[in-house]
Amino acid sequence: DGYTGEAMSIGERTPAAVNSAAASARLAVGEALTNLAAAQIGELTQVNLSANWMAAPAVPGDGVDLYEAVEAVGMDLCPKLGVTIPVGKDSMSMSTVWQDESGEKRMTAPTSLVVSAFARCEDIRQTLTPQLIQKEDTVLLLIDLGHGKNRLGASILAQTVAQMGEETPDVDSAEDLKNFWNVIQQLGREEKLLAYHDRSDGGLLAAAVEMAFAGHVGVDLSIPESSDLFASLFAEELGSIIQVKSSDLDVVQEAFSSSGLGDCVRVIGTLNDDFVLRIKTGIEVAYEESLSTLRGIWSDVTYRMQAMRDNPKSAASEHQIRQDRSDPGITPKLSFDFLPSAFNIPKSATRPRMAILREQGVNGEVEMAAAFDRAGFDCIDIHMTDILNGRVKLADFKGLVACGGFSYGDVLGAGEGWAKSILFNEAARSEFQSFFERSDTFSLGVCNGCQMLSNLRDLIPGANHWPHFVQNRSERFEARYVSLRIEKSPSLLFDGMEGSVIPVAVAHGEGRAEFRSAEHAESCNRSGLVSARYVDNAHQETEAYPLNPNGSPYGITSLTSEDGRATILMPHPERVFRTVQMSWAPDSWGEDSPWMRFFLNARAWVG
Repeated sequence: DGYTGEAMSIGERTPAAVNSAAASARLAVGEALTNLAAAQIGELTQVNLSANWMAAPAVPGDGVDLYEAVEAVGMDLCPKLGVTIPVGKDSMSMSTVWQDESGEKRMTAPTSLVVSAFARCEDIRQTLTPQLIQKEDTVLLLIDLGHGKNRLGASILAQTVAQMGEETPDVDSAEDLKNFWNVIQQLGREEKLLAYHDRSDGGLLAAAVEMAFAGHVGVDLSIPESSDLFASLFAEELGSIIQVKSSDLDVVQEAFSSSGLGDCVRVIGTLNDDFVLRIKTGIEVAYEESLSTLRGIWSDVTYRMQAMRDNPKSAASEHQIRQDRSDPGITPKLSFDFLPSAFNIPKSATRPRMAILREQGVNGEVEMAAAFDRAGFDCIDIHMTDILNGRVKLADFKGLVACGGFSYGDVLGAGEGWAKSILFNEAARSEFQSFFERSDTFSLGVCNGCQMLSNLRDLIPGANHWPHFVQNRSERFEARYVSLRIEKSPSLLFDGMEGSVIPVAVAHGEGRAEFRSAEHAESCNRSGLVSARYVDNAHQETEAYPLNPNGSPYGITSLTSEDGRATILMPHPERVFRTVQMSWAPDSWGEDSPWMRFFLNARAWVG
């Protein structure tokens, strides 16, 4: 119901430990904090750290490195920042020895620290992201906590030429880092920042390109002629890139100046409409390339690994879509004016009993209960053992929802196994069949619950056309944010939503609809009983991965019974019934997301 949350980030700068274990440890803390600063935390003292140390102290010299790294963080930097490290983990055998024809060989990992930073988030609505906003005149600012030193030791640039360099970046001033935190928190709270990205992992170039990808917009970077171009672009010093309105530029610069960071801030760039990254030194263009080409390079290693690990056709499809300049991204469309008050369900009205059904391993029941509770139901937690042992009777309920999330550890066919626990138990089978046959009840299956109900179709009137759900075509578990087009169907849950295109969360390993034959699939597709389909960003039904994350034919992901009382749905509307639950949503959407209508429709139908 609220807007508080939890934020977590990770910092690690292991390559720097080859040159300086102490600097590497300090940078890990610094990177974790410059990442976490995007969330509204408040005072830096609210942040806690978990320290994962990895070393081989039995190897000569590594014990000294470990001592210096622990001293640098535990005795110096963190006390100065006021940040505590209440938990951690040690791996103290990071070296291995083997023999080959030439004799004994040893491989030793650098002494390193991986830091997890975590804190309470005061208001998740004010969390900043790297998505550049192309609405009005804006500028990009570089906040350089390295004060122009641009040290290239252990940078990715150095590694590409098989060098480690000499001097690495470092946290030169705990006070600067603390002041940076405070200013970013203040400006974020005052909504003076449009976008934010830390630049300590990959440097200025990597951060700017990633922001361009996120915003689907070109960027012009400006590097002073007096600066070393490569050092400016690739030094992995602490800091960030922020996007601000030109009208707020003076206010933002003054905030940093008043905190002693005035010399760290400079205008680094602007947006362009050319869909290119353009780098200038003075008036000379030093580099220019399309974002499509850069996106292909940026994701090439990911694509090649994915093609080896997963279905190579799925990997190729995703790689191609990444580079499509014409793709507008997620573009919701609503066919209804959604206002919860329009349902006119008085607070004093009787709350119908809703069975929130779960099985071993199911983890979506809390969100499901929250959604139906907000819609006006009295939600009762029902475990399958309650029904199998006769402790609960479905005759006492108006609605039933089989929830999703790793039933039986999400082994293959988990939903089918769940269904068989009902089909092969005479009492349970009778209980469910009687519930489905009552004309005053409705049922819903989501994710594992969708798979389960589809296997109970012989017990559900008018559900003989439902398919099985089998392994995703990608051959992997898919957790994504995709678009559904709501179709005209008898489903009471989708009433009045047809024609809408709404983003939703998916999380499943077996979501592909498998029909008895191609003819059966085509017949079902034309039956008018398909409630929702995966669509591309032009709102056309799709089988292209990952817009269709499982490869279901005709994009089918939700079906209903002939009378509309039973609906199965592979995605998770219960995870996005509030707008703030969505990883992205239009600014105009209010507290309730359009998916709230899905649940309110059920309450209106019950009456």
